[in-house]
Amino acid sequence: MKVSEIVEKLKLKVYSGQKGLDREISGGYVSDLLSDVMGNAREGEVWITLQVHQNVMAIASLKDLAAVILVNSLEPQENTVRHSNDENIPVLGTSMSTFEIAGKLYKLFN
Repeated sequence: MKVSEIVEKLKLKVYSGQKGLDREISGGYVSDLLSDVMGNAREGEVWITLQVHQNVMAIASLKDLAAVILVNSLEPQENTVRHSNDENIPVLGTSMSTFEIAGKLYKLFN
């Protein structure tokens, strides 16, 4: 499944990284602890978080994640948007809670 497909199916807002919308997704990872994501997320996964600062993109780039989904109507900081565009890793948003968006994403993959 491509990032663009989950954007459409889950009605996600695209904040940045539009050039990466054709990236393939292999699964998802949920955490707000950067060191946890660095140690456990896998290449091609979508990361669900409430973190909005540029370190999110540093981790997403390091792990070669397919996209980042921000929950609870949170918006990325300006430097996060710039980094997202530079790395072609989409930053997406939703008004849903972490629990709700994780469940919906899980259903799409199963």
